[in-house]
Amino acid sequence: MTRAADDWPTETTAAPRPGRDTLRRLERDVVGCRACPRLVEWREQVAVEKRAAYRDEEYWGRPIPGFGDGRARIVVLGLAPAAHGANRTGRVFTGDRSGDWLFRSMHHAGLANQPTSVSADDGLALDDAWVTAAVKCAPPANKPTPDERDACAPFLEREFALLRRARVVVCLGGFGYDAACRHFGVRPRPKFGHGVEVPIDGGPTLLCSFHPSQQNTFTKRLTEPMLDAIFARAVALAG
Repeated sequence: MTRAADDWPTETTAAPRPGRDTLRRLERDVVGCRACPRLVEWREQVAVEKRAAYRDEEYWGRPIPGFGDGRARIVVLGLAPAAHGANRTGRVFTGDRSGDWLFRSMHHAGLANQPTSVSADDGLALDDAWVTAAVKCAPPANKPTPDERDACAPFLEREFALLRRARVVVCLGGFGYDAACRHFGVRPRPKFGHGVEVPIDGGPTLLCSFHPSQQNTFTKRLTEPMLDAIFARAVALAG
């Protein structure tokens, strides 16, 4: 999915505009958002300073919309874009080690046509799956503030409203799980843990997984078989 910068508005809000909402309209609104000054400053600073390994690349440096199959029954919900991953490539979970783990497992489960995700135009396509993040901009130290989380929540609300067939939400990490619980009004909230399942009356099942961050994968807190098992279970729950 290649995006031309001139195609996007310079500033939007998270609230839907008058008229029928669509994933395309949501994508445009996400990309044009400048609601959080700290996040805007950070994502754009990273895009200028760059990491040495990517110094010859043009960074995306904007918010990152969700990606995948609009008729998905499985939604993958992460924390936020990585500074030199999605903030560089322009596609969620693309261009970093977390994405390597995620899309490899999704490929094993038959949800992705290829096991790698290196750029927005690398041919990756998802089948019956949608991948997104609770916060759409790369945050400093990968830690959005509560205010930034809340400012992005209307985007997530619109996303779930448009993904009408969703039956499973794979929550990557405690932040993704918290965002899903907030959205679906889960009370009391079961403690987060790898493999925890939270069925929602009239809604999807939340399926928890440790985040495929380098910290978790290097320490073996999360292994490939563990993540593969999560997506195998997601496919089974989706029916």
